[in-house]
Amino acid sequence: MPTRDEHEKLFLSQIMTQPIQIISGNLLDELTVRARASSRQRTNHNFHQTFEENPNRFLNVMVRGTYVTPHRHTTPPKSESFVVLRGQLLFITFDDKGGFQSVTRLSPDENPGIDIAAGIWHSIIVESETAICFEVKPGPYAPASDKDFAPWAPREGEAGCEAYTEEVYARALKHITSNSPTA
Repeated sequence: MPTRDEHEKLFLSQIMTQPIQIISGNLLDELTVRARASSRQRTNHNFHQTFEENPNRFLNVMVRGTYVTPHRHTTPPKSESFVVLRGQLLFITFDDKGGFQSVTRLSPDENPGIDIAAGIWHSIIVESETAICFEVKPGPYAPASDKDFAPWAPREGEAGCEAYTEEVYARALKHITSNSPTA
């Protein structure tokens, strides 16, 4: 897990001084290459100039197989919005014990976005080869307290992440099927 200083250095390396930033196909392609090369199998591209800026706006570029520990934002409470620009993913919300509250398939063609209130446990599973989301949430961003990680799921980098993801994905697919209007 990167330290706050490492986070700051990465963030500062991403700062753009232009007052207008274009979300171009070339930018998305470059970020996809960077995400594939990342040990975490994902990368962010921040549009906000500082962690203190409000709101924080960024691209989250993820490769299938990346693990996003179920988490929520409570300190302070923060809502979030996600809009999928490329790819397909499952957005899963959980109750306090790790049971599913909802499973939503997101893609540019169907359900391109989701907005969730503060304090909701959530995670993402990438279904396509890669997925790119535009995310917005209130600032400031404080890495040490931004997320409460679910006590019932492995943390990123711990043993069991892959098995947990496979189990959640299988349950999520059943959840979607059993809750679809044609089921």
